[in-house]
Amino acid sequence: MENFTFHNPTRIHFGRGQIAAIGGELPATARVLLLAGGGSIIQNGVYDQVKKALGVRATFEFFGVEANPDFDTLIQAVELARREKADWVLAVGGGSVLDGAKFVAAAVPYAGDPWEVLTKGGAGVKSALALGAVLTLPATGSEANSFAVISRRALKEKLAFGHPLLFPRFSVLDPETTFSLPPRQVANGIGDAFCHVIEQYLTFPANAAVQDRFAESVLRVLIDVGQTTLANPTDYSARANLVLAATWALNGTIGMGVPQDWASHMIGHELTALHGIDHARTLAVVLPSLLQVRRNAKRAKLLQYAERIWDIRGGSEDARIDSAIAKTRAFYESIGIRTRLADYNVIAATTAPEVARRLEARGMVKLGERGEITPAVVEAILRLAA
Repeated sequence: MENFTFHNPTRIHFGRGQIAAIGGELPATARVLLLAGGGSIIQNGVYDQVKKALGVRATFEFFGVEANPDFDTLIQAVELARREKADWVLAVGGGSVLDGAKFVAAAVPYAGDPWEVLTKGGAGVKSALALGAVLTLPATGSEANSFAVISRRALKEKLAFGHPLLFPRFSVLDPETTFSLPPRQVANGIGDAFCHVIEQYLTFPANAAVQDRFAESVLRVLIDVGQTTLANPTDYSARANLVLAATWALNGTIGMGVPQDWASHMIGHELTALHGIDHARTLAVVLPSLLQVRRNAKRAKLLQYAERIWDIRGGSEDARIDSAIAKTRAFYESIGIRTRLADYNVIAATTAPEVARRLEARGMVKLGERGEITPAVVEAILRLAA
């Protein structure tokens, strides 16, 4: 385990009725840009709760943030925030809205071209508006970290960025706000959170017993509640555990001082940019094939994963690894997420080299925890995912 410094300043208000806590978080003089998606928060009552908590504070609303939030949409929100001199951004929605809010918070005071916030990975950010969140879709962990991913569909780009100034000051997690979500979105959230943990856990041993056991507990919770919360969306206990698991999957805790992979995400971002596939579904396509291609480099942790997550103990090491990878694929399929490129009408023979080329053009030629996933390996992974 390497030396590390851990800092997460986000205050979490968890449970029923916690939207009311917004009133105690925002200064009375705050000028608030309320950022939201397509309007579901109006239909499910979340909007009314938020407006009541905001009270008489100056509030400016921007609806229309897409799944995989688009740069050109968010620029309109940036212009509104600048025009109204907003000093807070309140994201009310899922991970896409939260990611979009982080971009807006960084872009409003940015002196140069806002596109640079993304192309520089956040390195050019010097200041940001204050940020709060009301989470309505458990998935990305964006409510408790300082990272985001933004698309620019006009250029077929999808870029990640981050900065310590982009931690939400506070986040409200009320499981009841997620009850009305469509099953597809809930399944995507489960699948996304699962892969977040895998990216930080399934690498190589680092004498990090606490992080390993914490990661394993989150994985087991996601497996245990996945089908339950899909079948019974108003089961408060199941949904509450999913919401908290998704937050802890990517708030930095399980990644403290340990090697991390993230190649599945980098490859998946390109599949979304090229083909518009939901983010979580790209991960379900990439991950099983990546584990197969990288099975020797990940052998020790794959065996640990097989035993501790899937209770696989008998047979040869290779048989146990095969079974663990098969169970990973089966888990995604069990929550309704298909795991082959062909399921999304994508031809591996043409997409694999294109994704490899795009990553190489970005300088991403040494992906993974060991820096051994080259463009050629990326292509092999996607061909296997056909």
